[in-house]
Amino acid sequence: MKAGGAGPFGMWERTLAARYLRARREDGGVALISLISFIGIFLAVAVLIIVMSVMNGFRAELLGRILGVNGHVFVDVRNMPIPEARAIVANAKALPGVIDVMPKIDGQVMAVGQGGNLARGAVVTGLAPSDLSKLKIVSGNLVGGNLKTWGVGEYGGDEIAMGSRLAEALGVLPGDSVQLISPQGASTPFGTTPRIKDYTVSAIFDIGMSEYDATFIYMPIEQAQLFFSKETSWDTIELRMQDPDKADLLALEVAKFSQNRYVTDWRQQSESLVSALQIERNVMRLILMLIVAIAAMNIISGLVMLVKNKGRDIAILRTMGASRASIMRVFMMSGASVGILATLAGAIGGTLFCLNIGTIQKVVEFVFGPVFNADVYFLSQIPAKVEWHEVITTALFAAIASVVATLPPSWRASKLDPVEALRYE
Repeated sequence: MKAGGAGPFGMWERTLAARYLRARREDGGVALISLISFIGIFLAVAVLIIVMSVMNGFRAELLGRILGVNGHVFVDVRNMPIPEARAIVANAKALPGVIDVMPKIDGQVMAVGQGGNLARGAVVTGLAPSDLSKLKIVSGNLVGGNLKTWGVGEYGGDEIAMGSRLAEALGVLPGDSVQLISPQGASTPFGTTPRIKDYTVSAIFDIGMSEYDATFIYMPIEQAQLFFSKETSWDTIELRMQDPDKADLLALEVAKFSQNRYVTDWRQQSESLVSALQIERNVMRLILMLIVAIAAMNIISGLVMLVKNKGRDIAILRTMGASRASIMRVFMMSGASVGILATLAGAIGGTLFCLNIGTIQKVVEFVFGPVFNADVYFLSQIPAKVEWHEVITTALFAAIASVVATLPPSWRASKLDPVEALRYE
């Protein structure tokens, strides 16, 4: 047999590599190690895809809810006369990519339920009725009441909308009364007195993010101006755009006509959260890729034993004319096949797990009870977002690691001296 009679990775090389992969009685140890290698790589690849998809989903859901509630670019217009602030609103609406511009009033209050026995701290946001209706993450997720009469009446009326967890903590339902206490009250010769007023809960919303559902109250902007003694100005002008990733560029444009007001974007306001999520994502990817590499190293053990057991076969092939390169390719294909098949199985298994993670969570919680505490993770269910470029990158990395792991034992097999191998046969 002449190596030159067939090209690299020819039929005889592939056939021999496949034969070495089959379990035989004398190669039982090799088969067991190959099986362990297969399972290890399969699990490592699947876990890497699952963890990265869950982290991508968590990041997307978290930022989606934050951006859905808070907007993308912010202009601080405190103490600015409203006519001047309206000019900024008009200029902002004319910018390309801007879909909404909302004036806001913000304030902190103590909310007291009926009877005065239950109280919680809350954040009040004052919005125009038309702006709240555009805020689909709120107006589209009502779990009680409605917004038909919200914002109707003198100074916007006396109706508010609050988060579901806050309503539960206060023990109130739509139609019930809630007392709000603000430290920003009227000024007297003896100092500032707190402002206290009763409001009717017209609607209860559930954003799906526990931090917001437990603290947010929406009030008509005119009523918020009156309640917080800010009748002559707004606090913030909030811009929403089609592509939040370009918020920094929009902030530069807004700064040109904002009269030297402080302009920020959502990344600056949530800088610590965005940075923490990115660092955690990168570190987790590195750790899991190292686990994939370690799992691929098991292939070395199996090939070392296979080379030892097949020493006589290697010697015979060499005496028949097989080149060192052919011997090396045979064992490379034999070992790499385990890693590549395990990689494909892991990629498919991990992707299917992510696509059905909601159903899997329900089954696990039915058997073992709740495993995803919304108070800790801010979301009510495990999110998963499969990014196909990451799946492909993971599969390529695992496949390359598997091939690299075959090189040392395959090179050792190609260097085996036929005379020494056959001396004691």
